[in-house]
Parts: sequence; structure tokens; C-alpha cells
Amino acid sequence: PPDLSPASGRSLQSGDNLIHLSNPHLEKMKDDILYHFALGTGTHDFPALFGDVKFVCVGGSPSRMKAFITYIAEELGLGSVGADYPNICAGTDRYAMYKVGPVLSVSHGMGIPSIAIMLHELIKLLYHSKCSNVTIIRIGTSGGIGLEPGSVVITSQSVDATFKPQFEQVILGKTVIRSTNLDDQLAKELMQCSKEINEFNTVIGNTMCTLDFYEGQARLDGAICLYVEEEKLQYLKAAYDAGVRNIEMESSVFAALCNLSGGGCRSTLVPPWYQAGCSFYKHWTKQVAAKKHYKEALCNFK
Repeated sequence: PPDLSPASGRSLQSGDNLIHLSNPHLEKMKDDILYHFALGTGTHDFPALFGDVKFVCVGGSPSRMKAFITYIAEELGLGSVGADYPNICAGTDRYAMYKVGPVLSVSHGMGIPSIAIMLHELIKLLYHSKCSNVTIIRIGTSGGIGLEPGSVVITSQSVDATFKPQFEQVILGKTVIRSTNLDDQLAKELMQCSKEINEFNTVIGNTMCTLDFYEGQARLDGAICLYVEEEKLQYLKAAYDAGVRNIEMESSVFAALCNLSGGGCRSTLVPPWYQAGCSFYKHWTKQVAAKKHYKEALCNFK
């Protein structure tokens, strides 16, 4: 099936990376309203608010993402101990957003539809803010396959429930297939962090993205289950043989939309244990602070 992404769009040359909006219709709009963030270009100065963002971490729940920004602020010396960080999206109850220094933390809810809405508006926010060299990482819980509990999976690519590296969506009645590959170099950098931290069992593998939590993940405890345990185990073995190491419900559209935004996304980190992801993110962010194009933004890091 064809990819219906428009040939023309709006792009912003941003240092080494390119933030790209594949939507020429936005040029005709006087104001761009990010409905689910309760933000808009006509009411907010995006470059002033978000222009220094270099790292975006997204995760499911609002409370988790607030805890994350508090953790990162303290660990990286970006805020005072016990400081409170206001929800930038307080005008809506759809998502929560927190910021400290060049780090943005955003909740995305549960499942493909919820994270897709958030990503559309997040990518536009980064574009309007004229951000450059942005790395986006998803961090959250997932179900492991063939791994000990507490392991960390660094996603190389997202696959669907038939183990294909693609995101399928129906647009204008036509099936559109988009790539779900993620940045290989960032995966290697995160793996190196794992070796240096030496606290978590870590692997690089495929992440399977499903459409629901129960039948889609071959669970036996949903309200409906019309297969037997043997069939479940056969399916999970087939997934493992296809390189799948964990299962969740957001990675495919995350990869697809970030790919379409150009250099705005590098990879995704999906650890079954949340604290592991925080440690990885802290350690990796300290490492990239030494890189030339991040040095100025991260000058206050420990």
C-alpha cells in the first residue's frame, strides 16, 4: 500500500538535524492550536518557552512523568531539591507536560490512538519552537519475552503483531504502511550506558506493538479468550524467534511519526522497570553533554 505523506511540507533547518512537518496545509493557518496541550501559537511564545529543548522523554502516566522530571532535575543539577515543577498543560486533563532546562517530559496515555494525538502536537510544538538536535525517547513498562524480570529492552525497531516492522493505518479509506525503524546509533549509545552502569540486564531487540492489552498480547486473563495456553506459548515462541524481546502498545506509531519528522527522533527506550529507564536516561544525558551540539544547552549538568 502507498504512503500518503505529502511530497511537500514545512521544514526547519535546525543545526545537524531537521524538524519536518509533512503538512503543507499548516502554511494557510494564521494560528496553530495544539488542542490537547491547551497551547497555541497565537497565545504562547513557543521559542521562548521551548526553544532550548534538546531531550524529550515521553511515558504513559502523568504522575510518572512528573516523577521523572523531578528525578532528572535533581540528578543533573538543573533544579533545587524539593522543587515543584508545574504542569505546562494544566489547561487540559488530556496530557501532562513538565520542563526543566533542555529536558521536556510528556505523558501520552495508553495505546496507539492516545500517543498518536500527543505526538502530532509534540512534533508541531518542537517545530514552532525552532528546536534543533532533539532526541525523543519513550520510557515505560512492557512485558518481556524470554527475559528475566527487571531487564531493559532498547528497541531497534517496532514490529506489529505479525512481526512486521511497520505501522499500518487507514487514511481516506486507503491502507498506509509506514516504517518503524529507529536510530541504530542511539541504541548503541544506550547499550554502552548499560555496560557502564552495570546494574540492569539489557538487550537490544524488537518491540512488538499490539492493539490491546489482553488478546493482542496473548494473555489468558481477559474477559474474552478463545485460545488455549498451548497456542499462546507457540505464538510467544514465534515472536521470540522473530527477534521480539518485549511487548507494549505505543512503539509503532511512535517510530512512524518520529521518522516522518526527520531528525526529530533518534530511538526509543522501553524498560520493564521504570527506575532503570531513569538511570539510563540520566547516564546517557550526561554523556552527550560533552558533545559539541549539546554542550551549550547542558552546561549546568554535573
